[in-house]
Amino acid sequence: FKGGDTCEYLLSSGRFLGEKVWQPHSCMMHKYKISEAKNCLVDKHIVFIGDSRIRQLFYSFIKLINPQVKEEGNKHGNIPFEDKSASIKVDFLWYPEVNGSMRQCIKSWTEGSVEKPHIIVAGAATWSIKIHNGSNEALTQYKINITSIAPLLEKLAKSSDVYWVLQDPVYEDILSESRKMITNEKIDAYNEAAVRILNSSSRNSKAKVKVFSVSKLIAQETIMKSTDGLHLPESSRDTNAMILMNVYCNKIMKPIDGSCCQPEPPLTLIQKLAFCFFTLSIIGYLIIHLIHRNNYRKNKSCTDLESGEEKKPAISAPSVSTLEMLLQSFCKLGLIMTYFYLCDRANLFMKENKFYTHSSFFIPIVYILVLGVFYTENTKETKVLNREQTDEWKGWMQLVILIYHISGASTFLPVYMHIRVLVAAYLFQTGYGHFSYFWIKGDFGVYRVCQV
Repeated sequence: FKGGDTCEYLLSSGRFLGEKVWQPHSCMMHKYKISEAKNCLVDKHIVFIGDSRIRQLFYSFIKLINPQVKEEGNKHGNIPFEDKSASIKVDFLWYPEVNGSMRQCIKSWTEGSVEKPHIIVAGAATWSIKIHNGSNEALTQYKINITSIAPLLEKLAKSSDVYWVLQDPVYEDILSESRKMITNEKIDAYNEAAVRILNSSSRNSKAKVKVFSVSKLIAQETIMKSTDGLHLPESSRDTNAMILMNVYCNKIMKPIDGSCCQPEPPLTLIQKLAFCFFTLSIIGYLIIHLIHRNNYRKNKSCTDLESGEEKKPAISAPSVSTLEMLLQSFCKLGLIMTYFYLCDRANLFMKENKFYTHSSFFIPIVYILVLGVFYTENTKETKVLNREQTDEWKGWMQLVILIYHISGASTFLPVYMHIRVLVAAYLFQTGYGHFSYFWIKGDFGVYRVCQV
């Protein structure tokens, strides 16, 4: 069972299954297409506010809407973006430090003097470390400044989605001389301060600023590929943008392969009525069964006290009424439907996206091969493609096809092509079996056709 909020997991934990393939803990992440992203964000206003790292995230995000966008414009200034076809507005606001200017910008949204965005993504720290040469006084001032904006962010979080992006680690070996003071130790100190202050400000509040900490985990694996030691490679930024899209859009679009951040669907009227019906059937069956059982016990054979002879029972066996049999059938159907319901609850269980590896497909195949060697039987049939032979053939094909689907081997072309051959062989076996029966038995009746 998932045992927690999948949104929290999506924002804070996960691992790489392979190169550029990020797997959140306990849930599936959907890859949004351009049309899906536009449908989700129609008539929305999104704001990214912060430093150059937030600017990179801004560009990766808008490329999900329009891949043709180029990273042009003033690097140290505000950058607007608008998609008129879907009325989507995305802005980057250049505020490289958490200071009075950033506070005033956020305050203008809370006071209503400026239109409030639907999504706010904020984060900054490296400029404060760089400008003040990594001094402890700068860290103290950072704590004071973020403490002053935390209540404003909490107020915005009541009506908007607010995300605070923690600072990614740096690759210190290739940092330029002007950035050598930006160390991972300093970044950790700034992150700890931000998390502590934001969490304490929301402790007694229902609304909460969401801390985007998963970027740190992604950066730990990929920062070595950075060109300057400070900014993430493009693939990592794209992963962060896709996570952000999943956090906001999954509850709106409800993609079948994106279980993260999807609320559990409420029970429908039909499901409630079915639950009541099957519950009453179970109760009714138990009551009738107990009554019949008690009646049977009362009429059981007993010993006469005077003669010591055993009397014959009035009823030799408990009778089963038609009503009891009907209720018993409903009970079985109810258990089957309950099992279906549990299997269909995608959000009840931890799930992961399929990722093909050779070992995940071929190791189970070897298991089947080894078991097949040790478990062999002789058949009395002598003709080719007899019933026992074809049943065994279809059986191992079913196992191979099952492993193929579970392991996601359809992405590996040689396996995919061989499985297509097995599917064709299975169809041939099915047709051949029915033809043989009709040819030998000569049973062409409607009853047999309906059975098939």
